[in-house]
Amino acid sequence: MDANGVKQPLLSKPFNSPRTDKKELKRNRLRRCKSAPLAEAVLQEANLNGPIQPSNSILRNLHPSFKRVAIILVFYLGIGTMCFYLVRNEIDGEKTNDLFDAVYFCIVTMTTVGYGDLVPGSALTKLLACAFVFSGMAIVGLILSRAADYLVEKQEILLVKALHLRNKVGPTEMLKEIETNGVRYKCVTAFILLLLLIVAGTTFLALIENLDIVDAFYCVCSTITTLGYGDKSFSTEGGRIFAVFWILTSTICLAQFFLYIAELNTENRQRALVKWVLSRRMTNVDLEAADLDNDGVVGAAEFIIYKLKEMGKISQEDISLILEEFDDLDVDQSGTLSGSDITLAQSS
Repeated sequence: MDANGVKQPLLSKPFNSPRTDKKELKRNRLRRCKSAPLAEAVLQEANLNGPIQPSNSILRNLHPSFKRVAIILVFYLGIGTMCFYLVRNEIDGEKTNDLFDAVYFCIVTMTTVGYGDLVPGSALTKLLACAFVFSGMAIVGLILSRAADYLVEKQEILLVKALHLRNKVGPTEMLKEIETNGVRYKCVTAFILLLLLIVAGTTFLALIENLDIVDAFYCVCSTITTLGYGDKSFSTEGGRIFAVFWILTSTICLAQFFLYIAELNTENRQRALVKWVLSRRMTNVDLEAADLDNDGVVGAAEFIIYKLKEMGKISQEDISLILEEFDDLDVDQSGTLSGSDITLAQSS
């Protein structure tokens, strides 16, 4: 009762045992462990739900990897075009325009399509073709594929937005969805882009190169798989201008699609392994293996490390390297890190 004699309701408080409080405290302490967020993830989270802002300068807002890729590609095509243009009289085959033929031959060589409609006719052009085919494969494999992967990731965000258009999904939930099913979305995006490129190539060959639908589709398939039989190819000036852009994008898109399929298969196997590890019962042998400091008991950190090792996410070598770094930072050899340890380690 209060001072006026009115009875006040009792405030009920759930009872927690000391053991429960201690367990919850330890769990919360482990949950506080964070790592620094990636800069790209922060930028994506800030722009996931916002409208696309118009850019004042394309070059200024271009991703750094694209600038590097563009410079390398322009340099490669410039050198290749100049070399093959200078030896144009030593290249045999169906010719249309000397400059366009040089660029076209460079792209066909770079992507290893090799139709055979233009072929080296001398020892010099054969040596040039050998040099440019190896350098072109390196550019496609190491540089252009990374740029294509970045483009697919951008389209992946648009795909997730479209799939969740009716649901009010925040940026955090969208990032979690992309992280969980990112490879699957990449496969779908690459497949859609590949279909569009196949349709575009087939339509162009049927309308501009005057091939029937079957021959046009046959030429498209032999091109994007770099099979290049050579019985059907781009033989007109306009067709070879189109082929310069289409062959490069379609062959890379197909390669990325199969790469994502392999990644998806690996990810599914990894998830199956994680599910098996989490569902498997702990034994005394496992308890002994998880006891890193050999004190007879396994703490939460030791248990997490052991499970991560079973899942294949970390190895014993990774743990040893991290422990070495910990020992270097633990200047006073107390077994824990403090601000004074970090200061002493930085000063030394």
